[in-house]
Amino acid sequence: MKSLIQQIQKNGIRNARRKTLLLLLTTVFLACNNDNFNNRNPYIPSYSFSTQIDMTLPSFSQLQFPSNAKYYNDGITGVRGVIIFNTGSGYNAFDAACPNQELGSCSTMVINGIFARCNCDDAEYSLFTGQTDEPGHEYPMKPYRVSRNGNILTIYN
Repeated sequence: MKSLIQQIQKNGIRNARRKTLLLLLTTVFLACNNDNFNNRNPYIPSYSFSTQIDMTLPSFSQLQFPSNAKYYNDGITGVRGVIIFNTGSGYNAFDAACPNQELGSCSTMVINGIFARCNCDDAEYSLFTGQTDEPGHEYPMKPYRVSRNGNILTIYN
């Protein structure tokens, strides 16, 4: 009888440990987010889209080489189109709308080497990071996700 009680107690402790471990792992799993992706900006609305870019086409072939950028606007990708950039180790895609300006006639950014320039205030943003060094500019460029499969880039929100 005593050994039966001891066995039940051991099993109870083991089950409690298992349940605690399962609860801990579930909490860690749910708390972890490997997709630290934030593209909230009050000046730039969020529209869902997905578009594919074929880098074998002549108009996009420069994207196969590091530090090259391309502006793309098909009317449904991004708010003002997107700026796609080859970082050398991957690809970035940012909305071409000026991140610190209301949408207007001057709020589409233009590519200037490895930077994008906002025509409204002449602020320049790095195409590597989306950040600017200009004082008083609260928001970086709005990033979009990019995946590559061979010579096809998929840009999506």
